[in-house]
Amino acid sequence: MGFFSRLLNRPGAQADKATGWFDKAADDMAAASREYAELDDSGLTEAAADIFTSGSTQDNLVRYCALAREAAERSLDERAYDTQIKGLVGLLKANIVQMATGEGKTLVGALAAAGYALQGRRVHVVSVNDYLAVRDRTWMKPLFDLLGVKSASISGTQSETERREAYGAEVLYASVTEVGFDVLRDRFVTDDDQIRVPDRDVVIVDEADSVLIDEARVPLVLAGSASVEDANAAIAALAEKLEPDVDYEISPDHQAVSLTDAGITRVETELGVELFDEDASDLAAVNLALYAKSLVKRDVDYLVVDGRVKLISASRGRVAELQRWPDGLQAAVEAKEGVGTTESGEILDQMTVEELIHGYKTVCGMTGTALAVGDDLREFYNLEIVPVDTHLPVIRNDEPDRLYTYQESKERAIVEEVAENHAKDRPVLIGTSSVAESESLAERLVERGIEVTVLNAKDDSLEAEVIAAAGAPGAVTVSTQMAGRGTDIRLADDSVAEAGGLLVIGAGRYLSSRLDDQLRGRAGRQGDPGTSVFFTSLEDELLTRVPEIQRFVSEGDETGWIESKRALSLVEHAQRIAEGQNTALHRDTWKFNELMAKQRDLVLARRRELRVDDEAIDELKTRLGDVAENLAEDHPQELVDETLREVMLFHLDARWVDHLAFLNDLREGIHLRTFAREKPHEAFNTESIRVFSTFWSDVIDDSASTVEEAEFTDTGIDLASHGLKRPSSTWTYLTTESAFGSDIENIVKKVKR
Repeated sequence: MGFFSRLLNRPGAQADKATGWFDKAADDMAAASREYAELDDSGLTEAAADIFTSGSTQDNLVRYCALAREAAERSLDERAYDTQIKGLVGLLKANIVQMATGEGKTLVGALAAAGYALQGRRVHVVSVNDYLAVRDRTWMKPLFDLLGVKSASISGTQSETERREAYGAEVLYASVTEVGFDVLRDRFVTDDDQIRVPDRDVVIVDEADSVLIDEARVPLVLAGSASVEDANAAIAALAEKLEPDVDYEISPDHQAVSLTDAGITRVETELGVELFDEDASDLAAVNLALYAKSLVKRDVDYLVVDGRVKLISASRGRVAELQRWPDGLQAAVEAKEGVGTTESGEILDQMTVEELIHGYKTVCGMTGTALAVGDDLREFYNLEIVPVDTHLPVIRNDEPDRLYTYQESKERAIVEEVAENHAKDRPVLIGTSSVAESESLAERLVERGIEVTVLNAKDDSLEAEVIAAAGAPGAVTVSTQMAGRGTDIRLADDSVAEAGGLLVIGAGRYLSSRLDDQLRGRAGRQGDPGTSVFFTSLEDELLTRVPEIQRFVSEGDETGWIESKRALSLVEHAQRIAEGQNTALHRDTWKFNELMAKQRDLVLARRRELRVDDEAIDELKTRLGDVAENLAEDHPQELVDETLREVMLFHLDARWVDHLAFLNDLREGIHLRTFAREKPHEAFNTESIRVFSTFWSDVIDDSASTVEEAEFTDTGIDLASHGLKRPSSTWTYLTTESAFGSDIENIVKKVKR
């Protein structure tokens, strides 16, 4: 980083503070390396155990890096490059390390995890899915064994016993959602032996920008008391008949939809309702049905598989298992598709991925595209970035974007580009933003007689094999989002390099430049030749956010190609708008969730106190007065205390469930406070604090009422017979962030007319 970058404190400008000193320690590291090379395996294990027990932090890091390199070479036959060692230091100094695709982040993460573990820390290495977690731990296990570090992994298929054992390991590999769901389950335990996740200490986040930024605002939900949430079939049918720009309008950013005056009249006439009466349920149902019809697209946002609606992860291009929409939108989409309505239920607890990560004492991570979100990482996590150079110079040729008038002309141009390079036996990887587009391009290529392999959300069962084979001569692979695929594309042989290496074609810019860069990075790994180019059309979803660009449609030539530099600059402008909107939504979400998280922490603290000491029990006894004294005379004190504890735990959990429902309802309607010229966040804080102020006294009152009304026997109180019954089953899922804040604001505008 240059002087001005440091002066302006741009992301990555302070990296020298974390790793700059390391370059000067080359001689010391070389000496340590010679020393460890002479040890046998058992001697190396013993040296690892002692390496952090004495000496300065800097000296210990130098020695550990030398030992780690030796251990990796012996156990995995992989000798870490100097660039990987620099990345290791960056992680051990609690930074986000930026390393390009193919530079060996998996090994760096494992070496860092072992380094923390050898300091007596407990480490979670979290990734975006179970497959990567299990694969990486299996791959790195010989290294951990040689260093004397116990490692494990978890996945959604493991038994309860296996999960508890895995969490006992010094280094645990898991998807971020699996850890999050277990943390949620732990919040309702009644005995310490039931706790799955010990105190969260160190987390190393793989694909850090994806987890910490793209998925940070995704709520993880623990639910119970199953029910079915029905959508109104009549409203869904009516929504299908409503006409855009006549009956309803879509906002310029394609984030909200609202009825026009004509639409309001039509809906009220056909349904025989008053949309703006005191009961706004019909209005909400109509808006949900409209949102499902016009803004949620099949084979882009979701698939229909075996009669079920399955969401597609926008940041990963694959099915988001266990994920569903909130606010009735799930039921609205199911009604639109005419499939069965899935069960919903009472939300027992929830938290965002960001809240989960903030629960760790030390956070670090690695990704290929951190600098682009450096300001966000500072704002939301107080994390700095250490950019690491590639081991070999990048010689990939990144060609200028090619802009076309329509989707049709863009796809024709892509097919021509693929055909030309396929004839030279050059491998081609095409990245698309949706399942629909991947299938359309694949069909066109097959029609040209080109064999194609498709990797998308409909079938990613052979993902690793497909990606690994994408560098073969003449291979053509069409894939949705490449982020988090976890497998390098290696050139099969010298003939591929001579043909120019891998050609990466982006079928349109993504909403984030980072996703573009991750796709580009699949070519030119480890000094290989390669090329990347993006084809974009004026009909791409991204460009609909910039109406100005549509005037360039007349400038396309006979093939639809638009050469205007001004038009190309607007493509990048559209991307910056999308990125800004995502950051604003992240900031908005965190402001709401921050207070919820603080209140939940207070409740959890009360819950822990209630489980381990008798102060709360004594408070309830004081509230009960003579009733408590009579119970103590008629029954053993231990039985009385444990029964009171069970009653209070139930009411504390039930009260939190009620409070959480109140907070969610409050948040959904908080934008209506604009009527009173109130600021939504301030109004939310004021109202939630007011209601929360009686939380503990309500728990005491409810518990006292139960004890006073219930029959106390020699076994205590039969809680279930008195309505104090916990859900017979619970389940977890992810939900998307509510999309209706701006929609509600549009409703407000309609009412104001």
